[in-house]
Amino acid sequence: MEDRESDVAEFIYNYCRQNGLDAEYQQVEGKRRNVICTLKGNGTGKNLIFNGHIDTVPPYEMTIDPLGAEIIDGYVLGRGANDMKGAVACMITAMVNIKKSGKVLGGDIILTAAVGEEEKSDGTEYVVKSGIRADGAIVGEPSNYGYALGHRGLEWLEIRIEGKIAHGGIPELGINAISKAAKLITRIENELMPRLKERQNEWMGPSVMNFGLIKGGTQPSSVADSCIIQIDRRYLPGETVTSVIKEYQDIIDSLSKEDTEFKAEIIRMESNLMEEFDHAPLIAQPESEIAKTVYNVLKKFINKEPNIEKRRGWTDAGVLSTYGKIPTVVTGPGDLKYSHAKDEKIPVVNLLDYVNIYTQIAEEFCK
Repeated sequence: MEDRESDVAEFIYNYCRQNGLDAEYQQVEGKRRNVICTLKGNGTGKNLIFNGHIDTVPPYEMTIDPLGAEIIDGYVLGRGANDMKGAVACMITAMVNIKKSGKVLGGDIILTAAVGEEEKSDGTEYVVKSGIRADGAIVGEPSNYGYALGHRGLEWLEIRIEGKIAHGGIPELGINAISKAAKLITRIENELMPRLKERQNEWMGPSVMNFGLIKGGTQPSSVADSCIIQIDRRYLPGETVTSVIKEYQDIIDSLSKEDTEFKAEIIRMESNLMEEFDHAPLIAQPESEIAKTVYNVLKKFINKEPNIEKRRGWTDAGVLSTYGKIPTVVTGPGDLKYSHAKDEKIPVVNLLDYVNIYTQIAEEFCK
């Protein structure tokens, strides 16, 4: 659907304009549009980006009304409440509150409400390609009053193993692709995965991979003539998509030399490909002004050391930092455990708190 985020984009655009913020659309695909809202400063301070995505994962198998937005036991319930319409609402409200207070900050606050993060991140890719500039950025993924300075890159790979069909009563006449896939999985587990564990980053943890899907054959009485394995690979700075693919290709080549019947190819999965960029890591910049500001505000707000998340999932912060060259920190209302859940929800108190937290970050950073 080419208009799947269009309604929420229109709501944000109209709400921001009604409350005195400059707002414009960025057309990404059909009616799928980013919304860019700006609260201008006087030009003497640093510019800050608030980034949040306005798409969600599908509401399949939810145990609550996904669009109800009911408030029960102190939580707002619904798909996207936690991931991450809650953060977008907090960012907008913080900007509106600063505007209505009459304060004029030194730098601009720029909200980038982006489409498509849950798929190809085409929204934030478009933001960066548009030439946006800022001195720091906040991505509002749920962080439970903590923050992340870095996270791993993301790549989805599919390995297609080719066999030869034959009747189950005479399997020796076929080549079983499932058996060949088992060989490959064992070799990856024995040779590659131990090497990944040795690769560590102090802000992201280890390099990791997961076998997420395997599918092969057609029925019990036929030798499987094909099998596919789909892999989720989370990689660190210093690794690249090319180097990641090569490690699997080397194992495939080794097996092919040992077994003339082993045939496999590896491809990047189309569903995870961005238009031009890759799902790059968020490279930590602990000495950046935005990192220091977020730390100071959170520590003062919660009255203790804020937790630094070191193994969080991929976010649009990787695009802003790697391709936009903007120092970026991830912090937002909610808890990651509620994201994509069948009963997705976010505490109302988190929303109220993060309006204050974002306001304080903006006032300190843009002063």
